[in-house]
Amino acid sequence: MKFANRAAAGRQLAGKLAHLKDVQPVILALPRGGVGVGFEIAQALAALLDIVLVRKIGVPWQPELALGAVTDGARPEAFIDEALSKALGVPESYVEKEIGRQLEEIERRRKSYCANRPPIDVTGRTAVIVDDGIATGATMRVALRAVRRRNPAHLVLAVPVASPETIAQFRMEADETICLETPELLGAIGFYYRDFHQMSDEEVTDLLSRAAQLTSQAPTPANTAAAEAR
Repeated sequence: MKFANRAAAGRQLAGKLAHLKDVQPVILALPRGGVGVGFEIAQALAALLDIVLVRKIGVPWQPELALGAVTDGARPEAFIDEALSKALGVPESYVEKEIGRQLEEIERRRKSYCANRPPIDVTGRTAVIVDDGIATGATMRVALRAVRRRNPAHLVLAVPVASPETIAQFRMEADETICLETPELLGAIGFYYRDFHQMSDEEVTDLLSRAAQLTSQAPTPANTAAAEAR
């Protein structure tokens, strides 16, 4: 199966998440690609959309190979594959420096993507973490653990595609897991999309701004009740 694009994948995922609409979930997307998926889910569920900023820690001589990942917050959450690091002989000094560098990039992106909008509080709410697919899982693992520490009442993982082994692992991290496609031989995530262009910062910023405007204009239950009373 191939999705036409991230928006189409998001609409399909929204159908599987329809049971959450009444609890007013918060959709937390991983930039950049996850925002294209998350925007459609947020619109379908009339939900708030925010981001989880996670950056990969790559092996120094092979940056595309994930050694781990880090996310922002009052207490930054990092996941490092210690066995891989030891096997490859990656210096601890490199790991510490790279974590600091990626946290600086996370801060830049938060300012760029969200302007002055503060992060949405998920305490006691249903939080749905979304990406356009899961390859190694390092980034998503950090995102799930970081959001869990923010004390949501219910933590959901929703992605269009991932390997069955990866999804099985994440069932221990999330309260609910939804994945549309779980091919045995995953390969590259882009293979499952006809349009898998690299989203720009401008695209991400635009989608987040549009989502914020739409939810701010949407009637709340309290406002609806007050209007009916009049």
